[in-house]
Amino acid sequence: MSKKSAPYDVAIIGAGINGAGIARDAALRGLRVVVLEQNDLCSGTSAASSRLIHGGLRYLEYGELPLVFESLRERITLRKIAAHLVHPLRITIPIYASARRGLWLIRLGMITYDLLSVGKTVPGHEILSREAMLDTEPGLASDGLRGAARYFDAQVTFAERLVLENLLGARAAGADILTYKTVTGVNIERGRVTSLDFRDTRTLKTQRVDASVVINAAGPWVDDVLRTAADDVPRLIGGTKGSHIVVSHFDGAPTDAFYVEAAADGRPFFIIPWNDQYLIGTTDIRYDGDLGEIRASRAEIDYLLAETNRVFPDACLTVDNISFAYAGVRPLPKRDKGPESSITRRHIIRKNRRIARGLISIIGGKLTTYRNLAEQTVDRLGRVLERKLPECRTRDMLLPGAYRLDEARTALESLDCLSGQGVERLLGIYGGRAIDLVSLAGDELKLMRCIDTAESVLAAEVVFSVREEMAQTLIDIIHRRMMLGLTRDQGRVLYDSIATIAADEFNWNNERRSAELVALKAYSDSFRV
Repeated sequence: MSKKSAPYDVAIIGAGINGAGIARDAALRGLRVVVLEQNDLCSGTSAASSRLIHGGLRYLEYGELPLVFESLRERITLRKIAAHLVHPLRITIPIYASARRGLWLIRLGMITYDLLSVGKTVPGHEILSREAMLDTEPGLASDGLRGAARYFDAQVTFAERLVLENLLGARAAGADILTYKTVTGVNIERGRVTSLDFRDTRTLKTQRVDASVVINAAGPWVDDVLRTAADDVPRLIGGTKGSHIVVSHFDGAPTDAFYVEAAADGRPFFIIPWNDQYLIGTTDIRYDGDLGEIRASRAEIDYLLAETNRVFPDACLTVDNISFAYAGVRPLPKRDKGPESSITRRHIIRKNRRIARGLISIIGGKLTTYRNLAEQTVDRLGRVLERKLPECRTRDMLLPGAYRLDEARTALESLDCLSGQGVERLLGIYGGRAIDLVSLAGDELKLMRCIDTAESVLAAEVVFSVREEMAQTLIDIIHRRMMLGLTRDQGRVLYDSIATIAADEFNWNNERRSAELVALKAYSDSFRV
């Protein structure tokens, strides 16, 4: 085993949203940080969400007012520090006579939601009559409709980019980001964490990093990590699976996002305009299966299709209408009894003192509240290290792509090869960092061209993903950098062109290029139903 000699104040296991947020906060406060991720960044739970930045209206049912207040406050913050990624989203709740949640209960929830949204940057709620609702959304089922409530939350179209920009911010502040590194051992001496052993999943070489504190932000894999430190570790995670389907525009499709109570079980689910498609979900089912093989089941798919067709009867959606589906496991605290929806969505920062001092595990958490979780974790980290750390800066400090947005638009509009659609696409992915993308294309003229017929995808993006955004594979580039994997056809028509550019940048031979394409197609196929 080779040894990496540089010691770190903190080693963070997991490059999902929680690990990325903690890394950025810790690095900005001057700590020496390393992040280890067994796959690519944002390749687990964070990418399998409903892609909302929301207060969690449903949590009011379970009396979790502090969580709702925290979420709404963080929604305001993310609209400020990630304005290019997080956008307001109007959501409608149709109210039917047969529903468990009646008009007065919904109205009370809306009033409470507005009261908790102190300093909000979006309009308050409104109640619509049956007639007004049908005038606005004529495709909505009318039988038994009593009215509707309408309110605003926010959407992050590409959660992958939110994670990436936190890691880029961490790296700019001095953190080391190591992807495709599986932790194989948490080493302990005299009751305290001293180092981590890990294996490079691509080369199979093993290494060690010294660290004073280890933060286990591995999501559903938290228990697996703890078992590398000690035997007979009590289980902390009792994950639930959430599945989504993605469909193209359908007959009667809504203009707004819809938050609907399912007739089958009373659980609310979303129908959301997203990425020029509709995102429908989610389910909530306890899951004890293989974390490497998480797929939407046929029962979940049928449930989501049936409930959508019930609310929008002209849709007539079938499995054949699904572009792709995805599923993930929420790393919730273990609870054996009660409905899945009642398990708290609050995060828990757990010191694993019975295993070792300096070992902290993160349980739960949401996209919306990741920044506050990170702030609390790093505050606690300072106490563990017995150091007075500077104040947290992430509440006001913009993410890298949130700077220079107007300048980026001007730079993109100056490119003759790029369509108006392309300008909007690139701004929505890179934000102000599109300026650096344009500079790269200007420096290497062979990259100053579009590779798609819509003139919206730049050749320079492939190289930019590798040089500036830590991509190592075609899967990384297409699914978690250029975001083509989330389009209707998953970007398949461009696979060969992108592989050629990537092969030149990585200096791949023909065999490696072919292997990357095989792996990419298999990965994309895994989301098809």
